[in-house]
Amino acid sequence: MTAAPFAVLTAIGAVGLILAEAKKSRPLVWATKPVAALGFVLTALAGGALETKPGTIVVVGLVLAAIGDVLLIPKEDKRFFLAGLVSFLLGHVAYLVSFLARGVDAGAGWLALLVLTVPAAVVLRWLWPKAGRLRIPVVAYIAVISAMVAAAVAATFAGADRRILLGAVMFYFSDLGVARERFVVSSFVNKAFGHPLYFGAQLLFALYASGPA
Repeated sequence: MTAAPFAVLTAIGAVGLILAEAKKSRPLVWATKPVAALGFVLTALAGGALETKPGTIVVVGLVLAAIGDVLLIPKEDKRFFLAGLVSFLLGHVAYLVSFLARGVDAGAGWLALLVLTVPAAVVLRWLWPKAGRLRIPVVAYIAVISAMVAAAVAATFAGADRRILLGAVMFYFSDLGVARERFVVSSFVNKAFGHPLYFGAQLLFALYASGPA
């Protein structure tokens, strides 16, 4: 089975989602976002991700992300946002573990993590006054996604597919759009740049998962 049709499914779903956000149509968001998420999970499965341990772990991360996507659709109940945040956090843990399982350059990873503390501190200072009761989960999320990006750097320096580093960086920046939308100002701009980065990142992870161990 080829993965290409499912990658196209994600692309179509993502475009539909952006149009739905532009029209402020919640029914259309419900119709398109799960489809886009399902597409990246099926992309990994169709590519044979379950044939390797690192690939299987990435599939776990993709499934958790897809669950998080659905949980973030309702905007009225903060409990759904918190549940989505936790689901994505666990997904990042899965990606991190997968990258480590491929083999890493520890020195590059620690250096990357040190560098990433700077933007992490800036983002935390930006969100702290606005996060309210979600401050602790936000701190945990920033720490985990920073560690995930650092692990991607470490794996890349050890010879892993460079798509994981590109995907990790794209995911990082897409989450800034989510944070701005949730805690700072609700705007279509957040989705217009965040959604393409996010779904592109997930497809890169799905394709990486389908590669050789």
